[in-house]
Amino acid sequence: MSDTTDNGDESSDKRSKEPNFLINEKSPYLLQHAYNPVKWYPWGEVAFERSRAENKPIFLSIGYSTCHWCHVMEKESFEDPDVARLMNKTFICIKVDREERPDIDSVYMAVCQAITGRGGWPLTIFMTPSREPFFAATYIPKQGRFGSAGMLDIIPHIANLWAQQQEDILQSARQLKAAISPEVSQGSAQGTGTELNEKTLHTSYSQLLSAFDRQEGGFGRAPKFPTPHNLTFLIRYWYRTGNIEALQMVTKTLDAMHMGGIYDHVGSGFHRYSTDSKWLVPHFEKMLYDQAMLIIAYTEAFQATGIEQYRQTAEEVIDYVRRDMCSAEGAFYCAEDADSEGVEGKFYLWKEEEIYEILPAEEADLICKVYGVSAEGNYNEEISGIVTRQNILHLARPIQEIAHELGLSLTELKTKLELSRKMLFARREKRVHPAKDDKVLTDWNGLMIAALSKASRVFARREYAQAASQAANFILQEMSFHDGRLLHRYRDGEASITGFLEDYAFLIWGLIELYQATMEKEYLEQALELNFLQMQDFMDNEGGFFHTAKGSEDLLFRNKEIYDGAIPSGNSVSVLNLLKLARITGNTDLEEKAYASMKAFSGQVDAMPMAYSQFLHALDFALGPSYEVVIAGNREDQDTKEMLALIDRSFLPNMVLLLKENDSVAEIAPYTKDMSVTDGRATAYVCQSFSCNMSTT
Repeated sequence: MSDTTDNGDESSDKRSKEPNFLINEKSPYLLQHAYNPVKWYPWGEVAFERSRAENKPIFLSIGYSTCHWCHVMEKESFEDPDVARLMNKTFICIKVDREERPDIDSVYMAVCQAITGRGGWPLTIFMTPSREPFFAATYIPKQGRFGSAGMLDIIPHIANLWAQQQEDILQSARQLKAAISPEVSQGSAQGTGTELNEKTLHTSYSQLLSAFDRQEGGFGRAPKFPTPHNLTFLIRYWYRTGNIEALQMVTKTLDAMHMGGIYDHVGSGFHRYSTDSKWLVPHFEKMLYDQAMLIIAYTEAFQATGIEQYRQTAEEVIDYVRRDMCSAEGAFYCAEDADSEGVEGKFYLWKEEEIYEILPAEEADLICKVYGVSAEGNYNEEISGIVTRQNILHLARPIQEIAHELGLSLTELKTKLELSRKMLFARREKRVHPAKDDKVLTDWNGLMIAALSKASRVFARREYAQAASQAANFILQEMSFHDGRLLHRYRDGEASITGFLEDYAFLIWGLIELYQATMEKEYLEQALELNFLQMQDFMDNEGGFFHTAKGSEDLLFRNKEIYDGAIPSGNSVSVLNLLKLARITGNTDLEEKAYASMKAFSGQVDAMPMAYSQFLHALDFALGPSYEVVIAGNREDQDTKEMLALIDRSFLPNMVLLLKENDSVAEIAPYTKDMSVTDGRATAYVCQSFSCNMSTT
């Protein structure tokens, strides 16, 4: 694993211990636990056979490498010899990386939410040798506290119950599975028979408005998550209705996030979420999917408003991803940890005296003024009884105000700050870096391909499309079977794990965007081929897509997901993919598949539309007006370039774009066969809501 935070003593300590059964795994998360005294097994038949043979229940622990509370539970319990002894005596213990196996995670997270009413990571499940759960929790402390039992209380209790009342536990587990299975396996998504309509969009807007924090931006109270698909839905709602308040909700939130500590003002990129309502104190991990979705949000906000800061923020995040999250082959890594040297946020925090050590006094004064640095600090931690007064850099006030107060132009102030930022960055690079999860996941890379492609068009930055092409080519060449079906994870030279719905849906999205950024037909062909495989392997005849392919490993149930959480659901993205590919190709069967999915989920979406904001992107597209634009012309001709650039700059969310440079695109889109240049000039053919206009040069 690269960029680990282990120091030499810890490494030698590990070498002196016997590893458990995780030692040969590829996942950085599983390898982090390979020297725990807990006898961890990876998910697989070896562990289940052992459970049956020894008649022991299973302790299933699911997490991911950059999860702070996963680290806490490991240090507190899984590295503790007393807890480990109890676990090994009572259970067969299995560790799962949720990013490698989202199928296992989604099934048992649904169980946890059904039992406890909440979920999160680390996810802790006790289950029978038949994999039927009978207990669920998230983080469990070593010792009981505040009326809640700890590991040292729970495990002996479970051991006693298993010995004395095993048949009761088995019966309870069977009943729980029977109660949960129909709801989850159908995705809670059986339609009401009604069709979603524009009222659904208005209801979602009203719900988001009610949840909106007018003072600080964002939705709800602390903790606050970026949830970029809420913002991109609101931009579409503004575009549809002209409702300026919808756009103001977006700009307020984007401004507040960029000003806050959730944004890394020294090295760029966004942290996972804010623990407070003001976006000041983040949970410091950085996830690839957050960067991708926020690049899209800031890029579309720039298109809609022309505000230059949004372009700058999107480009800075792209710089961070390409610098710190990109493999030598051009694919993108998963995440960077919140912790460094065992302390959350240590890599990102600053003492006031450090700033003055690094910078000349005048520049240090300016940095402290602009970024709210003080001797008292705004993030004080107690470590080994000593309180350290640290600062999270954030814009204390809008930078325009500070520039005016100092009698500087905005450009002059930004130039001064950039020189100091580079010096702080150079010093910070010498610190011990947080651990990096250097897995490559197909689905998250699909999101980044989409983000880079969109930014490439809007900002006229060809190098972004080139970076997206590198990632797409890597996945298509290294992370797929000979028949074109996708694999989910690549690490350390090995691609493995059969692809899930999101792998197909997100990569198809990325390839559609990449085609429109490069006009390279093979990306569109790949998107269509993957879409065919997705329909073949994942589609439910009742509408919508299952999370796992036909013939995948049998879990408790085969579920369908539609909720748009931290990441959009595979079903939400798939519906819009189907609509776009239908319009690109003229294949109305794809459109019918999209409408069947929308109807299947209509009851669930109509009950709480704001929880399905990415799904509403597809509804917005379906309701129209939508546009199919074909440019007939040579990509190297100036008039073709100007026509494409005009389209790229414009916010046209419900548009698909084709370049007809020769007859080859007619193989994909037969309706373009007779579209050609006019009098040697590039010509645009525009169809709107199933009606075509006269061509124009």
